[in-house]
Amino acid sequence: MNEFSIVCRILGSLFYRAPQDTVLDPLFALLTEGKLKQHWPLEQDDLLQRMGQDVDRQVLAADYQAMFSADGSVSPYGSDYEGAGESATRAFLTQCGMPLTEAPADHFGLLLLAASWIEDNALESDEVLAQIALFDDYLLPWCGSFLGKVEAHATGAFYRTLSMVTREALQAMRDELAEVSSDAEHE
Repeated sequence: MNEFSIVCRILGSLFYRAPQDTVLDPLFALLTEGKLKQHWPLEQDDLLQRMGQDVDRQVLAADYQAMFSADGSVSPYGSDYEGAGESATRAFLTQCGMPLTEAPADHFGLLLLAASWIEDNALESDEVLAQIALFDDYLLPWCGSFLGKVEAHATGAFYRTLSMVTREALQAMRDELAEVSSDAEHE
Protein backbone atom coordinates (compact mmCIF):
# COMPACT_ATOMS: atom_id res chain seq x y z
CA MET A 1 0.00 0.00 0.00
CA ASN A 2 1.51 3.31 -1.03
CA GLU A 3 1.24 6.78 0.52
CA PHE A 4 -1.72 7.86 -1.65
CA SER A 5 -3.67 4.78 -0.59
CA ILE A 6 -2.79 5.20 3.09
CA VAL A 7 -3.92 8.85 3.18
CA CYS A 8 -7.20 8.02 1.45
CA ARG A 9 -7.84 5.02 3.69
CA ILE A 10 -7.19 6.93 6.92
CA LEU A 11 -9.25 9.98 5.99
CA GLY A 12 -12.02 7.86 4.47
CA SER A 13 -12.24 5.70 7.58
CA LEU A 14 -12.49 8.71 9.88
CA PHE A 15 -15.40 10.12 7.87
CA TYR A 16 -17.12 6.79 7.08
CA ARG A 17 -16.99 5.11 10.47
CA ALA A 18 -18.35 6.34 13.78
CA PRO A 19 -15.54 7.09 16.27
CA GLN A 20 -16.54 4.27 18.60
CA ASP A 21 -16.09 1.66 15.82
CA THR A 22 -13.38 -0.72 17.06
CA VAL A 23 -11.86 -0.84 13.56
CA LEU A 24 -10.59 2.67 14.32
CA ASP A 25 -8.85 1.67 17.58
CA PRO A 26 -5.33 1.39 16.05
CA LEU A 27 -5.76 4.67 14.19
CA PHE A 28 -6.91 6.56 17.29
CA ALA A 29 -4.00 5.02 19.21
CA LEU A 30 -1.56 6.40 16.62
CA LEU A 31 -3.26 9.81 16.76
CA THR A 32 -3.30 10.13 20.55
CA GLU A 33 0.28 8.86 20.88
CA GLY A 34 1.43 11.38 18.26
CA LYS A 35 2.75 8.59 16.05
CA LEU A 36 0.56 9.07 12.97
CA LYS A 37 2.79 11.88 11.70
CA GLN A 38 5.67 9.36 11.42
CA HIS A 39 3.66 7.54 8.73
CA TRP A 40 1.97 10.59 7.17
CA PRO A 41 3.52 11.62 3.84
CA LEU A 42 2.22 15.21 3.85
CA GLU A 43 3.60 18.18 5.78
CA GLN A 44 0.71 18.44 8.24
CA ASP A 45 2.38 17.66 11.56
CA ASP A 46 0.75 20.58 13.42
CA LEU A 47 -2.73 19.60 12.25
CA LEU A 48 -2.16 15.93 13.09
CA GLN A 49 -0.93 16.92 16.54
CA ARG A 50 -4.04 19.05 17.04
CA MET A 51 -6.25 16.13 15.99
CA GLY A 52 -4.57 13.88 18.56
CA GLN A 53 -5.23 16.21 21.50
CA ASP A 54 -8.17 15.57 23.79
CA VAL A 55 -9.53 12.63 21.82
CA ASP A 56 -12.49 11.55 23.91
CA ARG A 57 -14.21 9.10 21.61
CA GLN A 58 -17.57 9.48 23.35
CA VAL A 59 -17.46 13.24 22.72
CA LEU A 60 -16.36 12.58 19.12
CA ALA A 61 -19.22 10.09 18.71
CA ALA A 62 -21.75 12.71 19.83
CA ASP A 63 -20.28 15.23 17.36
CA TYR A 64 -20.25 12.60 14.58
CA GLN A 65 -23.90 11.69 15.22
CA ALA A 66 -25.01 15.32 15.42
CA MET A 67 -23.45 16.00 12.04
CA PHE A 68 -23.70 12.79 10.01
CA SER A 69 -26.75 10.87 11.26
CA ALA A 70 -29.88 10.70 9.10
CA ASP A 71 -31.22 13.89 10.69
CA GLY A 72 -27.78 15.44 11.29
CA SER A 73 -26.68 18.93 10.36
CA VAL A 74 -24.21 17.86 7.62
CA SER A 75 -25.04 15.40 4.87
CA PRO A 76 -22.06 13.23 3.91
CA TYR A 77 -23.65 12.38 0.52
CA GLY A 78 -22.62 14.01 -2.75
CA SER A 79 -26.18 13.84 -4.05
CA ASP A 80 -27.09 16.53 -1.48
CA TYR A 81 -24.52 18.92 -2.98
CA GLU A 82 -23.19 19.37 -6.51
CA GLY A 83 -22.21 15.70 -6.67
CA ALA A 84 -22.83 13.36 -9.59
CA GLY A 85 -25.60 11.57 -7.71
CA GLU A 86 -25.75 8.20 -6.04
CA SER A 87 -26.66 6.09 -9.08
CA ALA A 88 -23.95 7.63 -11.29
CA THR A 89 -21.40 7.22 -8.49
CA ARG A 90 -22.45 3.60 -7.94
CA ALA A 91 -22.18 2.89 -11.67
CA PHE A 92 -18.68 4.41 -11.81
CA LEU A 93 -17.41 2.46 -8.78
CA THR A 94 -18.96 -0.75 -10.12
CA GLN A 95 -17.27 -0.14 -13.48
CA CYS A 96 -13.97 0.20 -11.58
CA GLY A 97 -14.65 -3.23 -10.05
CA MET A 98 -15.12 -2.03 -6.48
CA PRO A 99 -17.43 -4.27 -4.44
CA LEU A 100 -20.29 -2.26 -2.93
CA THR A 101 -22.99 -2.89 -0.36
CA GLU A 102 -26.52 -1.48 -0.40
CA ALA A 103 -25.26 1.61 1.45
CA PRO A 104 -25.26 4.81 -0.63
CA ALA A 105 -22.17 4.92 -2.85
CA ASP A 106 -21.78 8.72 -2.77
CA HIS A 107 -20.77 9.00 0.91
CA PHE A 108 -17.72 11.26 1.29
CA GLY A 109 -15.81 8.73 3.40
CA LEU A 110 -16.65 5.88 1.03
CA LEU A 111 -15.34 7.89 -1.94
CA LEU A 112 -12.01 8.35 -0.16
CA LEU A 113 -11.95 4.64 0.61
CA ALA A 114 -12.76 4.02 -3.07
CA ALA A 115 -9.71 6.10 -4.09
CA SER A 116 -7.60 3.82 -1.89
CA TRP A 117 -9.26 0.71 -3.33
CA ILE A 118 -8.64 1.88 -6.90
CA GLU A 119 -5.00 2.60 -6.06
CA ASP A 120 -4.56 -0.89 -4.61
CA ASN A 121 -6.64 -2.91 -7.10
CA ALA A 122 -6.89 -1.27 -10.51
CA LEU A 123 -4.70 -2.22 -13.42
CA GLU A 124 -1.73 0.14 -13.53
CA SER A 125 -2.76 1.59 -16.88
CA ASP A 126 -6.28 2.34 -15.67
CA GLU A 127 -5.44 3.38 -12.11
CA VAL A 128 -4.51 7.04 -12.67
CA LEU A 129 -7.36 7.69 -15.11
CA ALA A 130 -9.88 6.12 -12.72
CA GLN A 131 -8.53 8.14 -9.80
CA ILE A 132 -8.63 11.37 -11.79
CA ALA A 133 -12.23 10.63 -12.79
CA LEU A 134 -13.12 9.83 -9.16
CA PHE A 135 -11.62 13.10 -7.95
CA ASP A 136 -12.81 15.35 -10.78
CA ASP A 137 -16.29 13.94 -11.34
CA TYR A 138 -17.39 12.43 -8.04
CA LEU A 139 -15.47 14.07 -5.17
CA LEU A 140 -13.99 17.51 -5.86
CA PRO A 141 -17.17 19.20 -7.21
CA TRP A 142 -18.76 19.06 -3.77
CA CYS A 143 -16.03 18.37 -1.21
CA GLY A 144 -15.45 22.08 -0.51
CA SER A 145 -19.09 22.60 0.45
CA PHE A 146 -19.11 19.44 2.55
CA LEU A 147 -15.85 20.19 4.39
CA GLY A 148 -16.96 23.78 4.98
CA LYS A 149 -20.17 22.54 6.59
CA VAL A 150 -18.19 20.12 8.78
CA GLU A 151 -15.95 22.97 9.91
CA ALA A 152 -18.99 25.15 10.65
CA HIS A 153 -21.04 22.49 12.48
CA ALA A 154 -18.39 20.54 14.41
CA THR A 155 -18.61 21.29 18.11
CA GLY A 156 -15.07 20.17 18.87
CA ALA A 157 -11.67 20.69 17.29
CA PHE A 158 -11.27 17.14 15.97
CA TYR A 159 -13.66 17.27 13.01
CA ARG A 160 -12.76 20.88 12.18
CA THR A 161 -9.11 19.87 12.05
CA LEU A 162 -9.92 16.68 10.14
CA SER A 163 -11.64 18.85 7.53
CA MET A 164 -8.55 21.04 7.19
CA VAL A 165 -6.26 18.01 6.90
CA THR A 166 -8.59 16.50 4.29
CA ARG A 167 -8.87 19.69 2.25
CA GLU A 168 -5.07 20.00 2.02
CA ALA A 169 -4.60 16.28 1.38
CA LEU A 170 -7.14 16.21 -1.45
CA GLN A 171 -5.38 19.10 -3.17
CA ALA A 172 -1.97 17.46 -2.76
CA MET A 173 -3.26 14.12 -4.07
CA ARG A 174 -4.99 15.71 -7.07
CA ASP A 175 -1.77 17.60 -7.87
CA GLU A 176 0.12 14.30 -7.67
CA LEU A 177 -2.37 12.66 -10.04
CA ALA A 178 -1.92 15.53 -12.53
CA GLU A 179 1.85 15.13 -12.32
CA VAL A 180 1.72 11.35 -12.83
CA SER A 181 -0.71 11.78 -15.73
CA SER A 182 1.52 14.43 -17.33
CA ASP A 183 4.60 12.24 -16.92
CA ALA A 184 2.77 9.31 -18.55
CA GLU A 185 1.79 11.49 -21.52
CA HIS A 186 5.39 12.54 -22.07
CA GLU A 187 6.80 9.01 -22.06
